[in-house]
Amino acid sequence: MAKIIISEFMDQAAVDTLAATHDVHLDETLCDRPEALTGEIGDASALIVRNRTQVTKELITAAPHLKAVGRLGVGLDNIDLTACKARNIAVLPATGANAASVAEYVIAAALMLLRGPVFFGTGQLQAGSWPRAEMSKGREIAGKTLGVIGFGSIGQTTARLANATGFQTIAHDEFLSPADPAWTTTKRVTFEQLLHQADIVTLHCPLDAQTRNLIAAPQLAAMRPGTILINTARGGIVHEQALTDALRTGHLGGAAIDVFATEPIDRQTADTFVNVPNLILTPHVAGVTQESNQRISSITADNILRVLMETAT
Repeated sequence: MAKIIISEFMDQAAVDTLAATHDVHLDETLCDRPEALTGEIGDASALIVRNRTQVTKELITAAPHLKAVGRLGVGLDNIDLTACKARNIAVLPATGANAASVAEYVIAAALMLLRGPVFFGTGQLQAGSWPRAEMSKGREIAGKTLGVIGFGSIGQTTARLANATGFQTIAHDEFLSPADPAWTTTKRVTFEQLLHQADIVTLHCPLDAQTRNLIAAPQLAAMRPGTILINTARGGIVHEQALTDALRTGHLGGAAIDVFATEPIDRQTADTFVNVPNLILTPHVAGVTQESNQRISSITADNILRVLMETAT
């Protein structure tokens, strides 16, 4: 019976599946208590995390029996992949399991922000106001172009949903072959072309040395006036101060930000976004719904059980 540590929230049915054959230690606070996690992991064969747990070289060194790291999601920037590879530790993302949830978030946010103040005026009506003229200045989908930066599983799912909703779609991805069938209904463009052509820019790329501050003041200035920016990928890809500056000046038509350079956000980050117009902020939940959590957790449990079975023989 192997020991499995789960350091962040996981669907209970998947936890029960693991616990049926293994010793499961579930503690959602471990992601914020690295010293406690290090103390627990010495005899563990598997670790299951989301994005907040930092799977560092030091943590891996403290886990001589570790065989697998299950990722409840797809981003791997919180896991030292080099250290895992050196130890032959399997890193197991739940690829594709949250694509639909992220895509729906993007389309919902785009629709809300295109309509401008109409979805942000509840308080005015509750106060007895009737701002009909102010709320009649929204924009329609027809004729709008959604630009996708990073055209993997989530980006492609978002583009398909956008096409079905009525958007034209363009995308930029340096690593996807021009011959890939994904380009059938989405036009392949350069990064610069996407910034100039898109009415909505949505980010679906990993955070690395090349993408850190990928969207900063020069890139925001290159976007056409009124462009909407949506980031459900990783904090750090968008320069937060430059973003708020572009919203305050009115150059950007709106933004939906689900990820931040510091998570959970600190007071300084929170203050950056105070009184910024046409802004939706959410706490890294674009890919988390009841349904996606069940899919992600089930896939991760199956992945962990498979590796533990393979390495036991």
